Amino acid sequence: MTRVTVWIVLIALGGVSLAVVQAQQPGQPVREIQHVEDNLYFIPASDRNTYEIGGYVPDDTVRTKTTGGNTAVWITDEGAVLVDTMNPGSGPELMAQVRSITDKPVIMIINTHTHFDHTGSNTEFPASVQFVAHENIRASLAQTTCAPVTHCEAFQGDNARFLPTRTFSERMSLLDGPDRIDLYYFGRGHTDGDTFVVFPRVRAMHTGDMFQRKVMPFIDAANGGGNALEFTQTLTRAVTMIEGVDTVIAGHNPTPLGWSDFEEYTEYYAEFVTSVQDASRAGKTVDEAVTAYTPSDRYQWYVADPERVKQNAESIYASTP
Repeated sequence: MTRVTVWIVLIALGGVSLAVVQAQQPGQPVREIQHVEDNLYFIPASDRNTYEIGGYVPDDTVRTKTTGGNTAVWITDEGAVLVDTMNPGSGPELMAQVRSITDKPVIMIINTHTHFDHTGSNTEFPASVQFVAHENIRASLAQTTCAPVTHCEAFQGDNARFLPTRTFSERMSLLDGPDRIDLYYFGRGHTDGDTFVVFPRVRAMHTGDMFQRKVMPFIDAANGGGNALEFTQTLTRAVTMIEGVDTVIAGHNPTPLGWSDFEEYTEYYAEFVTSVQDASRAGKTVDEAVTAYTPSDRYQWYVADPERVKQNAESIYASTP
């Protein structure tokens, strides 16, 4: 098994066994907080390998446990706002990183989607925190039973108080003036609640897992309501309708990226969808479509895990008239 394949297996959110293991690990380590721009900070995820342009390389400085998705920290006049909370057990270390830059309290947590590696530590923060999410995210977290990746078990009983108390359907703005945060929902993609979080004053955005890193995306059609065909439509709407963004915090990339990277990723996935749909309309099987797919040279550094390619192709076939 190649190094890249090993890494992909480790981060595949579709693996229920991984979700169970992560949920059982207390005290998740997190990386040191980084300054992005003005009052915006970023706590990078710790994956076993670090992505760099040109491929995946081992990073011995990363501790052996993964922490989940990236967390953005926005310091406002009232307090700190977090976007996503990594895996279960990461709360104390996330709080310690916030404390290293401000003595203001955490007043709000925004979740980009329901998965355990983005909502995992919600219940480890004070109940005074306001939790904000798309209405579909709340509905998912409020289920009585769900697959571990969806993480609803963490919000049962007394922990129901950590469910989002403020929701939206298409767009919502939080706070005022220079502290303003804009939330956008453009439809199904990675899940059925993916939210783009924009900080207009610093021209920055957190995409959650609608832009994971430069790889073929994992799309949770089985448990999270995601759709591999609508994924490209949602990305296109985001590129078209969101304005004034220069810096992009992706769901798992260990450094912030640029708007041009987000546009390129949108085009990369659109090319894949077109290839699969052309194969479907030509009467080819899913396996034939997967075999025929070859990304353009401009995407030579993207990693297209064959299993993900096939899963997404199957979803596109099922959704294409």
